[in-house]
Order: sequence, then structure tokens, then C-alpha cells
Amino acid sequence: MKNNGARLEDLERLYRERYTHFVQVARAVLGYETAAHDAVQDGFSQAIRKRSSFRGDGPLEAWVWRMVLNAALANRRRNGALDLFEFELALEPSSSEPRNEDEQIRAWIATLPERQRLTVFLRYYADLDYRAIATALDVETGTVSATLNAAHAALRRSISTPEEVSP
Repeated sequence: MKNNGARLEDLERLYRERYTHFVQVARAVLGYETAAHDAVQDGFSQAIRKRSSFRGDGPLEAWVWRMVLNAALANRRRNGALDLFEFELALEPSSSEPRNEDEQIRAWIATLPERQRLTVFLRYYADLDYRAIATALDVETGTVSATLNAAHAALRRSISTPEEVSP
């Protein structure tokens, strides 16, 4: 059976249902909300232009994630956007100490290496399974598992480090 590529209706549904998730992860890559929206737009534009090349080997959403992530990474290379940790610190120049638990968790995640950070965001913020993450990041499924394990270990170390614990 020949695959005719991605259908516009399916891309539109994905856009409408998951747009905020795409923006959240793109913001983690770029650090800026407006740049994140641009990356999502660029990724979906590319998906529409290249929809006939979708082979259906994996989920459509994972295929689009790859395009959105590539657009965000290309934007960051072009514009040198701040990473998430630098961006959050820049928002509150009077204090580098996170004020609440959510901010502390974001700060810990922001210190992870990029692949670990992206994998964490795709798993827990975008709610993708390992196979979809592997497709989105163009890696093997086992690499996703190993990357998440490394991220979890790094986060456990951050959480248990005494100077990181708020009084």
C-alpha cells in the first residue's frame, strides 16, 4: 500500500490540539516566547510543504516535532538566543534565587545538557512516548531511554545537593 503523505486535515488537527505543547518546548530551546511561536510556525509550514514526503513509518506528530525542533535549533544558531536558564535569570535581574518550587525545577532542568533537556520536555511536557521522541530527535529508542535515565540522575543530584535546597 502506497503512502500518500500527510493529510492537511491531520496537520491542522495536530496544530490546533498541540500548539501550546510545541510552543513550550520551542521556548525551552530558544528562551523567548515570540521566537518559540515563530519556530512552531516555521516547523508547521515546512511540514505542510513537505507533507508528501511523510512515509508513515512513525507517528505524524513525531515527524512534525522533528521539523519544529529543527526550526527552533536553526533559529537559535542564527540569532544566538539565550538558553532557558539565562533567560529566566534575565527576567528577574534582582535575584538569581528561584522563588518557588516550580521555578526551582525549571532551573534544574535548564542546567541539563541540551539533548537531555529536550528529551525531558518531549516526554513530560509534550507527553510523547519513547518512539515518538526517538523520531523527533532522530535517535534510536534506546538512546531516548538512556538520555532520560541520565537526565533523571542529574536531576536527583541537583535536588540532593545541599546548596541547591532552599532554606
